Amino acid sequence: MTDKTSPEDIKEAKASGHVYAVKLYPKGVTTNSDSGVTDIKNVYPAMEEMAKVGMPLLIHGEVFTRSVDFFDREKVFLKEVMEPVVAAHPKLKIVMEHITTEDAVKFVSACGPNVGATITPHHLLYNRNAIFNKGLCPHLFCLPILKREKHRVALVAAATSGNPKFFAGTDSAPHPKTKKESACGCAGCYVGFASVELYAETFAQQGALSKLPGFLCSQGAKFYGLAPQTGKKLKLEKKAWKVPAEFELGDDVVVPIRAGDEIEWTLTLL
Repeated sequence: MTDKTSPEDIKEAKASGHVYAVKLYPKGVTTNSDSGVTDIKNVYPAMEEMAKVGMPLLIHGEVFTRSVDFFDREKVFLKEVMEPVVAAHPKLKIVMEHITTEDAVKFVSACGPNVGATITPHHLLYNRNAIFNKGLCPHLFCLPILKREKHRVALVAAATSGNPKFFAGTDSAPHPKTKKESACGCAGCYVGFASVELYAETFAQQGALSKLPGFLCSQGAKFYGLAPQTGKKLKLEKKAWKVPAEFELGDDVVVPIRAGDEIEWTLTLL
């Protein structure tokens, strides 16, 4: 979605049968968001059409105001943007993607059933201390950035609760090593190679493995209005394995999360 996205664009997208949702980035808030929305009210007409046709809006929930503390960008977004949007478009399906704060958990929980949120494996496993452990770790720098431990704990509680408003969203970003280890490294963690296994670690630690299938498979599909896929099954085993130091990526390489360390679970496609 951009400032120029119109109700007609939404109608065409819905009619195509290929577009199931619309992603909104505030301008400049993350990697490759230079064409993002500058003022949320610019896209209110498009949102009205989305509510009519039942198309979900997926939001990267941070402000890009330089006077706002970097770690408060999500909290401020809730007050300045999300509250007005939900009030103005009460029937619009909204997903706050990759939430990172206790504030977001409380906000989504308090909203009606048309507001949900995704949570990444890395925001469940790490707090902001991990970015600075043994020096600066660029491969744990993502946006929204990792937060304090109290926020991680709140995310874990939401993810493992079985509440259908919360479901998986990996936000996996396999940026080349040269783009991460640089004077101005880009944001994003590569978790896609083992996202299910990483989620399993959190759910197992909480004694909530029975809630994992819903979080991964059915809760999100139901919210988006998609039919869950059946026929294929995955097998998770408590069997540790060592993550490679890097993976090939074209002429470069990508450094995965937990490179050189172990992941506790192994996944097999049956």
